[in-house]
Amino acid sequence: VQLVESGGGLVQPGGSLRLSCAASGFTFSRYDMSWYRQAPGKGRELVAFIAANGGSTNYPNSVKGRFTISKDNAKNTVYLQMNSLKLEDTAVYYCSCIPRGYWGQGTQVTVSS
Repeated sequence: VQLVESGGGLVQPGGSLRLSCAASGFTFSRYDMSWYRQAPGKGRELVAFIAANGGSTNYPNSVKGRFTISKDNAKNTVYLQMNSLKLEDTAVYYCSCIPRGYWGQGTQVTVSS
């Protein structure tokens, strides 16, 4: 089983990034997927959830209206589109299949001027 994130990097405040998470080794289409983040010195925080068929999503207030999660079951990939990025969005971002306990290795997102 692998979850491999990509797309992180350095971006200025107000900018955008699109994270990808490629899944393999399990039946991706059957499972809900999530994105989490962990900033230095803080706990891991849920930032986006999507149901197995992509029909339902959920976000905390801190990112609602700025982040969009999507799921392509044909490509076994989940995405996180992040717009209007803020300094406080700086963190390592992880994709996860919580029902199976799978986590990716994380990708660093740094928002800085």
